[in-house]
Amino acid sequence: MKPETYSMAFSTGGLFHAESVKLCTRYLEVKDWDIVRIQTIESNLLQTRTATSLKRVYREVFSRLVTLREEELEFLALANETDQAYLIWISICRRYPFIAEFASEVLRERYLSLKTDLHHEDFDSFFNRKSQWHPEIERITPMTRSKLRQVLFKMLREAGLLSTDNIILPSMMSNNLLELIRQQRPEELSFFPIFDYNL
Repeated sequence: MKPETYSMAFSTGGLFHAESVKLCTRYLEVKDWDIVRIQTIESNLLQTRTATSLKRVYREVFSRLVTLREEELEFLALANETDQAYLIWISICRRYPFIAEFASEVLRERYLSLKTDLHHEDFDSFFNRKSQWHPEIERITPMTRSKLRQVLFKMLREAGLLSTDNIILPSMMSNNLLELIRQQRPEELSFFPIFDYNL
């Protein structure tokens, strides 16, 4: 069976923590993403310098938030910053299966095997493995690959999963978030550096 085509459109930005919470909160007020988009553009809700960058950031954050259920959006709006970052990370993994598989197959596996560091070579090795099955990856230029790697490491740091010196940080999610994940998609706990006995 032909593998699912990866979307690799995460070459700009990062976690977009503040932007995600703003858009989530506005959505919960009006319950209509079309209205949120119009209001965001009219009022420059995300405080970008240009209309072009505003639309680009909105499009990216929106594409992640729509992967979350209503209950998760409500949790995101009220959670502490750590849980917010983790839930945004989940939305990124849902949006980009490539990142989800990297989180499960590289980040968590290294953590479980007590290899607490993560380096660019780990990304490159994973990228090369996936390119054997995904022509869309094989076509990516070295420059774009470097940018994707840079953005992914930035996301990991902003999500609190990787230190500035590339040490994998154990997940410290609250019991409330843990229960929310367990209720619906317990397999998504594999997106985090966490031991089974801590669950």
